[in-house]
Amino acid sequence: MSGVARRTLPERTAMNQPSSPIQPVRQPLPPAESWLEGVPTPVKRQDGYAVAALAVSLPGLVPLAVVLAGIALRRIKRLGGHGKRLAYGALLVSLCWVIAIGVAVTLNLVAEHRRGIGRTVSISHVDVGRCFDADLESDALRLVRIADCAAPHTGEAYAKVQAALVGLSGTQAGAEATQQCAGAFVDFVGKPYERSQLDMYYVVLEDHAVADGNVLCLLGMPGTHLSGTMRGAQR
Repeated sequence: MSGVARRTLPERTAMNQPSSPIQPVRQPLPPAESWLEGVPTPVKRQDGYAVAALAVSLPGLVPLAVVLAGIALRRIKRLGGHGKRLAYGALLVSLCWVIAIGVAVTLNLVAEHRRGIGRTVSISHVDVGRCFDADLESDALRLVRIADCAAPHTGEAYAKVQAALVGLSGTQAGAEATQQCAGAFVDFVGKPYERSQLDMYYVVLEDHAVADGNVLCLLGMPGTHLSGTMRGAQR
C-alpha cells in the first residue's frame, strides 16, 4: 500500500516562547520646574495707588491717604497685584493721625477751660496777663469774654497799679489812674503811651490802695484785632 510520507514539523518548545510581553522603554519626563529654567519670572509691581497712599499718610494728609488706599484696595481686588499691605498700612497711619489730632484737640479744650478761655466775666475780674474780646468803643463796657492771646483778640490786661484816689474828684481820679497806667504801659509795651498805636484803658477797682493794686490797666485798638501779647511789642 502506497502512501504519501509526511514530514512532521518539530514542536516548538517553550524556549522559543517569550517569557513575558516586551515593555517599551520610556524615559521619565523632566520635572516641570526644569522646563522654566532660564525663563525670567514676571515680577508683580506694587500698586501705584497703594504706594501713594502710604506716602501721603506719613505727613498726615489723612483724607487723601484714605481715598488713595480705597482706590488701591479696589484695584487689587479686581485686577490682582501687590500692595494690599501698603494700603492697609496707609489706613493704619491715618487712623493714628486721627487719634493724635483728637487727643491734641481734647487736651487743648481742657486747657482752655482751665484757663477760663471763652468765659464771660466782669471787666474788673480780668486777671493781669489775660486777653479778652469786647467792644472797646462801648460807653458802658462791663462784660468781656476771655480769649486766647495767641488768637485774634481786642484787648489785654497788662498791669495793676497803685493810685491814690481817696478824696479826689472824678476828673482828678481819672488823671491819677491814667498817669499810673501810662507808667506801667511803657514798661510792658516798650514804647511810651504818647507814641504808641495802642489805646489805654483803666478800671478803678478800689478807691483806696490795696496790696496788688487798685486800678486795672488794659490796652487795645478799637476796630482792630490784636494777635499775640503786646508785651515788648514796641507798638
